[in-house]
Amino acid sequence: MAIVAVASGTGGIGRAIVEAIVRRGKHNVKILSRKANDSLADEIGAPIIPVDYSAVGSLTQVLEDNEIDTVISSIFTMPVSGIAPEVTLIRASQPSRTTHRFIPSNWGVPLDKSREDLAPSIPMKLLALDELKKTDLEYTVFYVGFLLDYYAGPSIKSYVSPLIVVIDMECNMAAIPGSGNMPIAFTHSLDVGKYVDASLDLKKWDASYRIIGDKATWNEFVKLAETMKESQSVFLSTFGLLFEDGTFDLEEKGALNNLFPEIGALKIKRAVQAAMNRV
Repeated sequence: MAIVAVASGTGGIGRAIVEAIVRRGKHNVKILSRKANDSLADEIGAPIIPVDYSAVGSLTQVLEDNEIDTVISSIFTMPVSGIAPEVTLIRASQPSRTTHRFIPSNWGVPLDKSREDLAPSIPMKLLALDELKKTDLEYTVFYVGFLLDYYAGPSIKSYVSPLIVVIDMECNMAAIPGSGNMPIAFTHSLDVGKYVDASLDLKKWDASYRIIGDKATWNEFVKLAETMKESQSVFLSTFGLLFEDGTFDLEEKGALNNLFPEIGALKIKRAVQAAMNRV
């Protein structure tokens, strides 16, 4: 059994990883966060340890005190002033007597210095890898493609923040880049968590691992969405007919509402008010 620390494990991919580890129960997992949160820790089922990412020494002490063998980072990799938190975490893991493994926060695709001008996060990810190469930690990088969470909708649980890219499912719009014929790998964060949890069983890691939930070109993705919308339209048109011919105008006489008035069914006004409060 490994004792694992997930940095930034209270949300996003980090939380998906934590919950996967907790669910299978083979390894012990703890969350590193800037703030303690006992109620959230109880909800997730893993302790939240407050840490200072600006102090290497105190981070090392936290890792040793909690006997952390493996560190998994899901730290947001945008530029920051001073030393990047993930770099500090790597530097703290290196001297820790208990820590031997590290997974940096990539969760995307393989990138090199020729691409570092494309996005501010890329140099930060490369910086973390350069820092790991200076250590004797065993490490691996996970490449998962593009997150399917952005298109799965609220019916499939996700802790990843919403992002509209290429296809806007809600507004039935798409802006396809290029030809739209290049295959794209898509993986849901919950599946990422399961594979990362499984990889903790491996005695030796490869330098990197790929997780491919599914593949499609953007044109294929749009076609699939259109097909699903057409099927939904046929289904909804049936309701339209039934709405108009009075089938849904149920007889109020003898309704259970009258027999059990104390239950107090939800009214339309209250439902709409609740929906508006979410906007």
